[in-house]
Amino acid sequence: MGRSSDESPLRRITAESCLLGGAGYAVLLQIAHPSVAHGVYHHSDFEHRPFSRLFGTLAYVYGTVYGTAEERERLHAVVRAMHKKITGPGYRALDDDLLLWVAATLCHNAARVYTMVFGGFRDDEEYALFMREASVFGTALGLPAEAWPKTPEAFDAYWEEASARLEVGDEARDITRRLFRPRQPVLRALMPLQRLLTAGLLPERLRDGFGLPWSPGRQRLFDGILAVTRAVYPRVPRPVRVLPATVCLWSMRRSDGPARFSRRSGRPGPRGRARRRATPPR
Repeated sequence: MGRSSDESPLRRITAESCLLGGAGYAVLLQIAHPSVAHGVYHHSDFEHRPFSRLFGTLAYVYGTVYGTAEERERLHAVVRAMHKKITGPGYRALDDDLLLWVAATLCHNAARVYTMVFGGFRDDEEYALFMREASVFGTALGLPAEAWPKTPEAFDAYWEEASARLEVGDEARDITRRLFRPRQPVLRALMPLQRLLTAGLLPERLRDGFGLPWSPGRQRLFDGILAVTRAVYPRVPRPVRVLPATVCLWSMRRSDGPARFSRRSGRPGPRGRARRRATPPR
């Protein structure tokens, strides 16, 4: 997948598996935007195919950051084709406003969780570079480059203004209920932890809107998990920390992986491509 440079904080940070602890947080931020909630509620099959939907999301994120130019072009074409079909009264998945918000939640979640676990970026310059690089999550799907905030200060101003307009509706609450009560036993076993992390990361207004319970005891548990993660996770060897990204990229690159991903959008995918050795993102 090519050597990662220390000059690219996006490449260094994105593969960290600790970011997955904020996955529910990012999803709930996204569906707190009523138009995103409409699209998910009426078009997503996550309840029946949760592993496929999770793989699709991770493949987009990891493929965008670590994929070759050819892989990125194919992947982004597939995702754009899928999102082009998601339209309805008052929403269109490829609207600039929605692309910006969803990309911003991915950037915000990565920066926040990384800072909570590792203590922050090396300096303000690195943080600014990370913010600029993270624009690719939106521009890859058609967001104009000029729509992305140019500086961390501009991003913070956008985030504050956009967050103030969020409104948790009935559709978002129903999605949340189904998200945290999956039918699959493996996922169901993981949900108490994900629900706790999600509720702890959300601001109180949104947490109450989603109906997620909170208490001093839950806050202490959340703080304890974070303290243990800060102490242990950074000391784990990087190949272990990035294992989910490594496995996802390997799966995406299998000879039939791109074809299977492409078939979800009705597009033919390439076959017969040689398998690549699973190499951890660096």
